[in-house]
Amino acid sequence: MSTALAHTDPTGPQGFRTRLLDGLTRAIEERGYRDTTVADIVRNAKTSKRTFYGEFDSKEECFLALLRANNDAMITGIVSAVEPEDDWHVQIRSAATAYVDHIASRPAVTLSWIREAPALGAAALPLHRLAMGDLTNMLVDLTDSPGFRRANLPPISRPLALILLGGLRELTALSVEDGSDLRLILEPAVVAATAILGPRISSA
Repeated sequence: MSTALAHTDPTGPQGFRTRLLDGLTRAIEERGYRDTTVADIVRNAKTSKRTFYGEFDSKEECFLALLRANNDAMITGIVSAVEPEDDWHVQIRSAATAYVDHIASRPAVTLSWIREAPALGAAALPLHRLAMGDLTNMLVDLTDSPGFRRANLPPISRPLALILLGGLRELTALSVEDGSDLRLILEPAVVAATAILGPRISSA
């Protein structure tokens, strides 16, 4: 079931934009991004093509806007779920749970972000780099907290953050494609994050 990405006046300019993004979300859930048409989007949004083209130049532009909004909502949800003063183990589980809850609420959009957006080529590259940069910054910030510092754990490095994020993205995509219960990825995500973010084994 699709969920609105923002709560706005449905009759105002931002309200129309939100309705169109929600309309695209429902279309992706029903038939996937590739087979979705602008007619599908406006039908779901209960508006017109004239309204659509007043907001977006193309289906592709609407898709990229949806993915940006979805990524922003995911980051906001994760950050809100984590209490910086909590023990670092608790923070990891809180962040992983918020991630799983988010993707479980919109698995089709998540899969489109991972699998279909790259097919847009150069048009999607800025979005991908922005999303991964924002997610990396989020992990660095979350691990630079009192709970991690009490355990003498430094903030995660950006290369390690990318490794963690990349593995989690692929596990997510495979789970959605297989129709698996997405909550089954919670424990592997916690274990992997704990191994990467926890005490380092000295090579000396």
